[in-house]
Amino acid sequence: MTDQLSSDYDVVVVGGGAAGLNGALMLARARRSVVVIDAGAPRNAPADGVHGLLAREGTPPAELLERGRAEVRGYGGHVVTGQVDAAARDGDGFAVTLADGRSVRARRLLVTTGLVDDLPGVAGLRERWGRDVIHCPYCHGWEVRDRAIGVLATGPMSVHQALLFRQWSADVTYFTHLSAGPDEEQAEQLAARDIRVVTGAVAALQIVDDRLTGVRLADGTVVERDALAVGARTVARAGLLAGLGLRPVEHPSGMGEHVPADPTGRTDVPGVWVAGNVTDLAAQVGAAAAGGALAAAMINSDLVAEETRQAVDARRQRFSAGSEARVAELVAGDRRHGL
Repeated sequence: MTDQLSSDYDVVVVGGGAAGLNGALMLARARRSVVVIDAGAPRNAPADGVHGLLAREGTPPAELLERGRAEVRGYGGHVVTGQVDAAARDGDGFAVTLADGRSVRARRLLVTTGLVDDLPGVAGLRERWGRDVIHCPYCHGWEVRDRAIGVLATGPMSVHQALLFRQWSADVTYFTHLSAGPDEEQAEQLAARDIRVVTGAVAALQIVDDRLTGVRLADGTVVERDALAVGARTVARAGLLAGLGLRPVEHPSGMGEHVPADPTGRTDVPGVWVAGNVTDLAAQVGAAAAGGALAAAMINSDLVAEETRQAVDARRQRFSAGSEARVAELVAGDRRHGL
């Protein structure tokens, strides 16, 4: 990404994933000056392909993003590499500051910085994340179908996660790890679906020839597994918004922290929209892209409304009694009469 960063834009989009690029595409097609500033750390980078996305099923994440960047540029939008450190109110717009000292002004902000996965402290999880340590059955279930799948308990949705993965495999094991284990109703559900429950803390993953072969408990027992599902706690990347008074809050689902917004992505701070995983923790690529498109349409509508108000004010001033008197004075001099 080599676009030159200009000094000001109608819209600065922070984050160049599906939500940010689709938002920028909509804005560029609306003839808005727009720049996407992206740090180059997409959440789905370890994955082999994007799944559940019509007409792009299985596309490698990097390829999908490169296509998106090219489309944004094709309509005159800019895509720039950089880490945004902060955003602050600047008159009727915003000042956006990058880590390298550059700054840019925006009339509106669209923040699509995504989230980070806060994984449990089990040796090997981070290294295998997005490969054979997975989280979403709709993203990865087909790829691990009919294999030995483990589900690591990490929160209130873990039993539900195990029941979901049972749709893709008859061999599912639920590891209680550090949790209290399933309650009576949940235990009955797991038993009814032939999901084995293994108690005790999980210490590490067993890796052989660069693939997961088992889950090792703290007592040394190894349970053979080909894949492990982990419902990581997710936290929105939103530190740059602190200067505007926007901070992540706990999501009602208990999944983690997000930046609240209305259904269009509009936040409580006028002029700031959010889209994708920064606000919707469960959004897949398609939903994130759709969120970016909707937010972009609302931003353009907001700018149109502002520009219309300004045009009306200018027109009223042009034809006010005072302006007519000034024109008459200039044209008629002492011969004027009337106003």
